[in-house]
Amino acid sequence: MLIDELDIHPEAKRVLLEEGIRELFPPQEEAIKIGALKGVNLVLASPTASGKTLIAELCAIKHILENGGKVLYLTPLRALANEKYEDFKKYSGIRKPDGRNISVGISTGDYDSSDPWLGRYDIIVTTNEKFDSLLRHRAPWISDISLVIADEVHLLNDVERGPTLEVVLARLSQINPGIQVLALSATIRNVNEIAEWLNARAVTTEWRPVKLREGILYGDEIQFKDGGSIKIDRVVKDPVINLAVHCVKQGGQALIFASSRKNAVSIARRASPEISQLLPKSLKRSLENLAEEIQASGERTRLGDALAELVKSGVAFHHAGLSGAHRKIIEDAFRDGRIKVLTATPTLAFGVNLPARMVIISDYRRYEPGYGYYPITVLEYKQMVGRAGRPKYDRVGEAILIAKSEDERDYLLTSYVYAKPERIWSKLGVERVLRSHVLATIASGFAYSEQGVYDFFSKTLYAYQYNLDAIKGAINRVLKFLHDEDMIRAEGVFLKATEFGVRVSQLYIDPLSAIIIRDALKRGAPKITDISFLHMIAHTPDMSPKIRPTSGDIDRITLFLDEHRDEFMFNVPDEWGDRIEYEEFLGEVKTAMVLKAWIEEYSEDQIIELFGVEPGDLYYLTETAKWLLYSSYELAKLLGHKNLLPKLAELMERVEHGVKAELLPLARLEGVGRVRARILYNAGLRTIEDLKRASVERLMSLPHIGPKIAKRIKEQVGGTLTQEEWRKLAEAASRQEQQPLTEYYGGESSST
Repeated sequence: MLIDELDIHPEAKRVLLEEGIRELFPPQEEAIKIGALKGVNLVLASPTASGKTLIAELCAIKHILENGGKVLYLTPLRALANEKYEDFKKYSGIRKPDGRNISVGISTGDYDSSDPWLGRYDIIVTTNEKFDSLLRHRAPWISDISLVIADEVHLLNDVERGPTLEVVLARLSQINPGIQVLALSATIRNVNEIAEWLNARAVTTEWRPVKLREGILYGDEIQFKDGGSIKIDRVVKDPVINLAVHCVKQGGQALIFASSRKNAVSIARRASPEISQLLPKSLKRSLENLAEEIQASGERTRLGDALAELVKSGVAFHHAGLSGAHRKIIEDAFRDGRIKVLTATPTLAFGVNLPARMVIISDYRRYEPGYGYYPITVLEYKQMVGRAGRPKYDRVGEAILIAKSEDERDYLLTSYVYAKPERIWSKLGVERVLRSHVLATIASGFAYSEQGVYDFFSKTLYAYQYNLDAIKGAINRVLKFLHDEDMIRAEGVFLKATEFGVRVSQLYIDPLSAIIIRDALKRGAPKITDISFLHMIAHTPDMSPKIRPTSGDIDRITLFLDEHRDEFMFNVPDEWGDRIEYEEFLGEVKTAMVLKAWIEEYSEDQIIELFGVEPGDLYYLTETAKWLLYSSYELAKLLGHKNLLPKLAELMERVEHGVKAELLPLARLEGVGRVRARILYNAGLRTIEDLKRASVERLMSLPHIGPKIAKRIKEQVGGTLTQEEWRKLAEAASRQEQQPLTEYYGGESSST
């Protein structure tokens, strides 16, 4: 089927033809024939790169241009939301019947807002959690949504992310009964069951634009599922490296999945000298520039330095410990072909789209801190192998597992290569998960009685798969818990959320976290300090995962605990009475210690050295801490703890900027950041008034304050500058790119 034959707006056809898309892939054609463009609900399960996003785009444009509708695109991850936002922006030049152009909006943060500004957009991209929070705030534009696209819908199976997506889809059907649902996934075994729950048709296919060959390497021979086999050169002892070298020699790129971050870095280091020999000089020069870009992005750390050094060899690693800036640099360089070998943890398989000629699964077991190694699921395996083969570049994609014996080879063939992915089962029926969703159902006015709550949950996948009686008992226990904790109250047969319950639901925190915060604020501590509040939020279930203490940490954390015992709002568990509870408490204390180091201006590298917490984890930790401190502030305000508000407000801002209190006025300025703020402060420029009076020459004489930053500072603080001075400053700023931050602050550079 040709694009020209589709029943869509001519301008949409023009955009697609300009993108080089002239003909539909078979799964796309089947989706159109089933009625995707006619409002039919659809579950589209087809391999990665088979064109699911295009069907979503076609349906979206149809709704907007012909039906005056509004489109919601749901993703499980912020990185995916950003990707899809960019995909949809290509349609923003198309004019609607009302004369305005199609507009695309994105929102992935701030869970305590109804984001009314999103109502201006035709296509809204959000994460599942962000949209759940918008539902709780009853954002007025939600009733205008006529199409919801749920990406990566197989994550209904995920304990952490699945229940939110399930509730969001059930809630949207309740609010907008006529809504069209388009659910996208790469792998679903029980696709018909998911389709029946969504009142949808199913399109499922194994077709992919690049042929996939799955195989097992044993010794120096790969045996493929299709019966073929090839031999590879044994360059080194490690079969993973031999496969990568083989792939690069053939002109391809290799994506290696490792069982842990440590292994991802280790494999990249071992691959580096072998891959380096295969690179042309022109590419090596480009990679030198890439390494410099990595070192100039954000604070300089040993992890960043290790990454930059490996990149020079055309090799990189990718995991959640890397900063967001470094991950993006690596992803872009892999996409444009400069990075030849990328090692990654399995989470990448569920994240951004990074296909490669060869996918190598170095270990079919995954390491989970505290639990050890366990075999990955077939669903995870299928997600990984789905990355094999770059459309438009590769004729064939290869996905290889590694066996150490003939017996293991047979096991891997049976258990993974020939196996079907596991069925998707709802994970909603756990009280810990239900607490928040039951409260939101009442607090946001989606149900007004116990029966109303049951009626809503009868529409979930859990009730569809197990029947409502299976979840009724858990809901009943949650309702009693919420009532006993003064979050809901009964008025005859009706249920109503208290002011406390409504605020907890809006803040998007676990009701148990709210109770812990409420009781801690009331109880207090002999001595209230930053540690009191930082440990309080670390004690909540929303601070997850907590930073685990290592055997080498225990003595240091115990000493810290003893020194600050009168600052904690909770009783310290008996070290020998319940060892597990005691070690969990130490994990909370360590989490508080990391946050304390951050606001005392320890560098990221010092935090890696002292606590083993890498920049990506530190970012996640500080973002979670900010959210929980904001929630604590809001609850303290609601509950009348006025004396605690100034301290909580200051602490929240210090966590945001990573500075001591004295630097806050400077750190608030855009483009300054924690390191430049310290430079300005130490130079005697300590207030906004100081900056107003300071000459541009004085600012530019300081380390890392070039013309661009000086201009941004002056624009924000004002002060007296002649027109001629402004002109010279603007010219200097446009001429001179801000130099990368080099050694300062104990050898560290700064993020802005």
